[in-house]
Amino acid sequence: MQEEKILSARKQLAIRFGEVDSMHVVWHGNYAKYFEDAREAFGMKYGLDYLTIYGNGYFAPLVELTFKYKRPLRYGDRAEIRIYYRPTEAAKLVFDYEIIDLESNEVMMTGHSVQVFMEKETFQMVWGNPDFFEEWKKKWGIMP
Repeated sequence: MQEEKILSARKQLAIRFGEVDSMHVVWHGNYAKYFEDAREAFGMKYGLDYLTIYGNGYFAPLVELTFKYKRPLRYGDRAEIRIYYRPTEAAKLVFDYEIIDLESNEVMMTGHSVQVFMEKETFQMVWGNPDFFEEWKKKWGIMP
């Protein structure tokens, strides 16, 4: 039985004043931005950034995004977002996330996202894996 390879990346966050609401906690909408930051860090680390996807003739829009709040982040907190690629045979990118408080090491939030491939010229969703994505999977040894 082949051991499943886990591709992951991390990005540190310093919670800024402009990211908190009147209750002095991170405004909920900013978590989507933090997840985006994690996807960009993952893409840069593994050669699957948005410009690479676009350069191969595709977009990768989000079709699912979920958050599970555990504890609030506040102005001045230092945190780390961790992103994990979840292999699938389908033509989509699936990621899981954790946001960890760096001082307490507590999990503050978890989440999940799904992106599909869409042809940039026709805006049609692609049902089969694009060739470049198949090659990417082979390169990293994550063919399901």
